[in-house]
Amino acid sequence: MPSKYMIHTRSVPNRFKTISRSGVIAWEEGCLKCALCVKKQCVYGVYDNRALDSRQMLESIDNQCMNCFRCVQSCPKELIHKSVIPEYKSLGDDYWTPDIISKLWYQAETGKIPVSGAGYPGPFSGPGFDAMWTDMSEIVRPTRDGIHGREYISTAIDIGKKPGRLSFSREGELVGEIPRIISIPIPIILKVPAFGSFSKETIKGWAMAAKDLGTLLALPETLLGNEPRDYGPHLIPILSGGGPKKGFSWKRSRVIEIPWNKDWRRTFDDLRKKNGHALVSLRLALREGIEERVISAIRGGISTIHIEASDHGKAADRREVFIRDGIRGVHLALVEAGVRDEVTLLASGGLAMAEHVAKSLICGADAVLIDIPLLVALECRVCMRCAKGLPCPVEMEKARPSWVARRVINLLGAWHNQLLEVMGAMGVRDARRLRGEAGRAMFYDDLDRSTFASLGSNADGYELE
Repeated sequence: MPSKYMIHTRSVPNRFKTISRSGVIAWEEGCLKCALCVKKQCVYGVYDNRALDSRQMLESIDNQCMNCFRCVQSCPKELIHKSVIPEYKSLGDDYWTPDIISKLWYQAETGKIPVSGAGYPGPFSGPGFDAMWTDMSEIVRPTRDGIHGREYISTAIDIGKKPGRLSFSREGELVGEIPRIISIPIPIILKVPAFGSFSKETIKGWAMAAKDLGTLLALPETLLGNEPRDYGPHLIPILSGGGPKKGFSWKRSRVIEIPWNKDWRRTFDDLRKKNGHALVSLRLALREGIEERVISAIRGGISTIHIEASDHGKAADRREVFIRDGIRGVHLALVEAGVRDEVTLLASGGLAMAEHVAKSLICGADAVLIDIPLLVALECRVCMRCAKGLPCPVEMEKARPSWVARRVINLLGAWHNQLLEVMGAMGVRDARRLRGEAGRAMFYDDLDRSTFASLGSNADGYELE
């Protein structure tokens, strides 16, 4: 049995004060000047220790308050209130919501799984991954205990073509081409985001995290520089098209990514000549007809396919199509063509939470690439100021590489533990076994159709009672 893979985390403090959800509003007008003010009775001393951070124009009381509501309930004139902070509401957008960003902050800081004492308060249906639920029927078994380790659960996956059988000569030698396979201990690959106020030091920190985690970091070839030699095997150069740039070293790269275009076959053949041992990943944007293009690429010799959606997980040409649907469509097309085991399917775009990793694998992906969570781990607020040429409010580009690496390791550590918990609750002990296991999930569309389809169609202007 291989040694148990563990991600060791430790608390890494924030460089800036986080924006909390709720703030304290204390009105002075109408105060009775009680001999024993409720503010003095605060067991956490937040009113005594409050101060103004002139750098961020934030009052410390909002971050120190533990939400016990004692002061709110005890003030005789009801002059103290709790309210959602406007700055918190302004974080991110309608997809990268403030709740998602704050949870990513917490995981990057502590390496722990965020827990809500009030249970699950979210919707049980919605767009994308929200309309998909995992089957936790095995959670009653005491041996399926996820991160606690009495029963081994593997999260390792393989990248490359996996032949259905091996042939040997009479002398015991392998006949045919030796399969090129790369194994990584987690089904998560890091990817440099398309936007962000990051620097060479930031990218170095991400590379350090990829090496420590044993995974890979995908980055445009234009960002490759004089990185240490031992980082090379953990980097995936992303070619922009038109062939590789001059001066690039091919010997250390185990995986190289090229875009889908009219010249992809020529680029693919050129790479095979210059670096025959490296795997070539073909990136295709999620759009109509992707299944046919994937099948064509496989017949052309490609063994690794990368499906890329938008930052919100949407298709490039149809906003109603989510990355979840794209993965399922390509996976089922590969199964129908009888070549599923010959292909490694990667997916990216809109992956914002740990549960999205497990759900992507269930839909048919072998692994995922994450990008924006890497920014949020560095206290990014997804404010898009950097895209407008404005300075980053958290000065991300000034962060030390060691701090960047530890924050990303914490985030992946929390995600890895959540993946173990989900797999343990489903009774799945190998991430490769989870791929395409749609029977371990429920989809809202399928349930809705099977439940209400027998009622017939609803004509315009009429309602079913």
